[in-house]
Amino acid sequence: MGRMTGGDPSLLRRINSAVVLHALRGTECATLTEITRVTGLSRPTVEGVVEGQIEAGLVVEVAAEEGAARRQGRPARRFRFRAEAGYLLGLEIGSHRVSAVLSDLDGRILGTAQKPVLASAPADERLERLRATVADLLRRAGVSRQAVRAVGVGSPGIVEADGTVRLGTALPEWTGLELGERLRRSFRCPVLVENDANTAAVAEHWKGAAVGSDDVVYVMAGLSPGAGSLIGGRLHRGFGGAAGEIGALHLLGQEETPEILLSTNGEPLHPLDEQAVAAVFADARDGDAQAQAALDRFVRRLVHDVAALVLALDPEVVVIGGWAAGLDGVLEPLREELARYCLRTPRVALSVLGEAAVATGALRLALDHVEEQLFAVETTVTARR
Repeated sequence: MGRMTGGDPSLLRRINSAVVLHALRGTECATLTEITRVTGLSRPTVEGVVEGQIEAGLVVEVAAEEGAARRQGRPARRFRFRAEAGYLLGLEIGSHRVSAVLSDLDGRILGTAQKPVLASAPADERLERLRATVADLLRRAGVSRQAVRAVGVGSPGIVEADGTVRLGTALPEWTGLELGERLRRSFRCPVLVENDANTAAVAEHWKGAAVGSDDVVYVMAGLSPGAGSLIGGRLHRGFGGAAGEIGALHLLGQEETPEILLSTNGEPLHPLDEQAVAAVFADARDGDAQAQAALDRFVRRLVHDVAALVLALDPEVVVIGGWAAGLDGVLEPLREELARYCLRTPRVALSVLGEAAVATGALRLALDHVEEQLFAVETTVTARR
């Protein structure tokens, strides 16, 4: 790596600060000597950065241990990164519930909350329910709203970069909703809105079934099937944010909608909601022939949708979430059918995070945003003074 000897002094200070913070965050606590050795920066530079970050509230001096105090000489000062200097929220907006998860700046989960909401609820009511959920969570955790540094949100639909839902058929009044702007007014901090299947894919890569795999497809088998994918460890949104919208495949000649696939009496399943589908799955497990046939149709369609993504992306692992994650014996049929259709069969796994996947992935997006602000450093340059 190159040696940075000149340039913008303010940029150099920011880089040095990021290097020192990153080193402190990677350990429980460290002395100035240890930070100097790890970062390669001079001791005066490290000392100046640490003092500045103490003033900013991101670093704190750790009290000397009793044993160390008894030794001859003055014990070395030790410092740690203050993960409690700020907090992050991950939110899920769903058809029947809204959820929130709270963490510190290390991504350590401090609490969760959720509230039910009617599938027919208008947008204003759904958002108010979400705000109430967050307020309850923050109150229980003893965290002020002003201490929240970033919020991630997982929402159904095609979401634009500014958080506007360009198309969202799963929720009433969702298409065209300026979701990001509405929530920024509530939180007064950066709000990152992403498609719910995309956030679930991020979550499974972070803490779930896809840990250690950088080429991942997550399939959300829900009321409006969707998928999220990571390529080389990075979320793939597509040119217009519509990547993974496999729920639209029936518009391309595949007319078997979920209402038809899950019917047990020849008539489309109505209303199509999670409770009705759960009843079909329960009947199938109890041996009902018509329900089992409906379940078989659902799995075949799932295989069709997953195979299309596998052929296009060649992922290392496919994670199945949503309804299908609760189906007994879904993995083996998927593996067998994918082996028939695909040139290379990926590993297929059920979601580890289950219902928590969307909110957890949204939290990861918020954490990524804060990490970029605090720790991002050009990988080709090491700052030295």
